Amino acid sequence: MSALKSQAESSSLEEEQKRIQNKISLSNCGVCGSEKAKYRCPACLTHSCSLLCVKKHKDDSGCSGVRNKTAFVALSHFDEMALLSDYRFLEDTGRFSDGASRDSLVRVPRTTLKLKLLASQARKMNITLRFLPLTFTKRRENSTVFNPREKMFLWHLKLMFPQSSSEFSQRRVPDRHTLKQILTTYIHPTESDPVTRQKLKMYVNASSENVKVFMKAEGRKANSVRYHELDTEKSLKDNLSFKMLIEYPVLHVVLRDQWKDYPLKGPAEPASACTSLATKNVGIDGQKRAVDHVSPPSVQTGTNLQTAAEEISPESEPPLQKRAKRGVEEEEPEEGEILDSSDEEEMLERNQAESIPLENNTSVNDMKNMQHDVN
Repeated sequence: MSALKSQAESSSLEEEQKRIQNKISLSNCGVCGSEKAKYRCPACLTHSCSLLCVKKHKDDSGCSGVRNKTAFVALSHFDEMALLSDYRFLEDTGRFSDGASRDSLVRVPRTTLKLKLLASQARKMNITLRFLPLTFTKRRENSTVFNPREKMFLWHLKLMFPQSSSEFSQRRVPDRHTLKQILTTYIHPTESDPVTRQKLKMYVNASSENVKVFMKAEGRKANSVRYHELDTEKSLKDNLSFKMLIEYPVLHVVLRDQWKDYPLKGPAEPASACTSLATKNVGIDGQKRAVDHVSPPSVQTGTNLQTAAEEISPESEPPLQKRAKRGVEEEEPEEGEILDSSDEEEMLERNQAESIPLENNTSVNDMKNMQHDVN
């Protein structure tokens, strides 16, 4: 009896294996095409018959053989195995995140004293300089320094030539050099390096009027990319003024055919001196009207003077007059632009300063009523 049972069990196992093999063998080998398929690639679901065919499939197609855990699965095909796969993927993600939080390189502070000094000197030149964590490649590549004696930046510069599929990095570029001088070593017909000139033949043969330099506007959403158009006749310092940089400048040298692929950002310079002067005059006229409204010319008493002084005091000034006293118009952020944390704090402080209770205005009205009773 035991022998019969063991034979029955072995036969059932063989039938099960044959059934599974028949499911896979519905098609022939996708590599050689001569044998029945025994294996299926987890990544691209290609059938194969042997180890040699598996290796050949990976070499020919470049397939990694690793299943895509984030691939879309239709609800009709979602089963327990797909649910288990998603659960294990979430576990791996949590484990990786926990391991990264314990990494000593990740926990290094983003800014050091040297970086703070660089950002401070850049701020004096109207340049907003931001830095990435130490683990980023762009952070490790950055070789920008500041020369305190000559008071100039020596920038790490990256030049992108998209129509030649080339990019070059240049270290310690003085900010006094013009963009034309910087590009001379790359696309000048005679003064550039011969090897570089051969790579950038399209740019060398083009005239200077058909070449423009763009720089990506930082601090914007991914679906609203904009660029600054730079002047090749101006220095690097003047071109970077009133712009934001992340680590170092990345310049895109583009020919006329692709200018349309680089949408421009609006002007980034602040309001002119004439605008600020006109704004100040508006604030002064508003103050004069407030004084005339409180104390008429016919009556000049001590009570009226005190009331006028209270009316134009900074605590009771209307928000519009406070903005006028700043001397510079506040520009609304452009669509698609992301506010920096420091900008958000500044706007919050301004809003809090402008939302002042009207207790002083009430006291002025009381003084008006007292004056009316005296008269």
